[in-house]
Amino acid sequence: MASTACSYHGVHLRSINLRNQHHVYHSITSTILIRKRSSVTQNCPKGTVKCGRDITDFIGGDLVKFDLGQWLSDVEEHKALAIYTPHEGGYEGRYLNRLRYQGYQFLDLTARGLGDPETTLTKVHPVCPAHVGKQPIARWYFPPEVDYRLSLLPPNAKGLVVWIIEAKVLSKAELQFLALLPTLRPKVRVIAECGNWRKVMWRPLQDIADGTINEGA
Repeated sequence: MASTACSYHGVHLRSINLRNQHHVYHSITSTILIRKRSSVTQNCPKGTVKCGRDITDFIGGDLVKFDLGQWLSDVEEHKALAIYTPHEGGYEGRYLNRLRYQGYQFLDLTARGLGDPETTLTKVHPVCPAHVGKQPIARWYFPPEVDYRLSLLPPNAKGLVVWIIEAKVLSKAELQFLALLPTLRPKVRVIAECGNWRKVMWRPLQDIADGTINEGA
């Protein structure tokens, strides 16, 4: 009976020692891994990220920007621009109003649901009104949007600005036609909102349609 108890206690003590050794081994290996990781992080070079800022970053969107003169000259030079505005919106209104002060009239369109830009803007195009299901499907014909607005311009107007929002959904072929539109209609200027950026910037629409970026712009 005593021998049985001693053997039992011996086995029990041996199991406790094995558990302690396993715990010590696990703690040693974890300590080694932590030291290796810390040494690796200490040896890694520390990189710095620099964000360039200028005085325009401290000016609100409702104040006058310093690039409005360049904006007007680029509109007259390229006649079709792709503009990129911040996501929060509101900044493009200052540039729109400056064109309005120059005597331009505006035709505001959205690229979603525009259809074929050439047909909608320069040709007589059909439009099917929505029906409830029991009404016959009708087809109405509308005059060209650009030509109709040009015919309604007052005598003192400088021209017509076709401002298209959400133009990022248009294909390259459709953007190429919009870039060609001022050539077909000399009194027309095209501004297409092709995306968003952290501040207002623009590029010639022809460069965006061709997939090239004009570095001098």
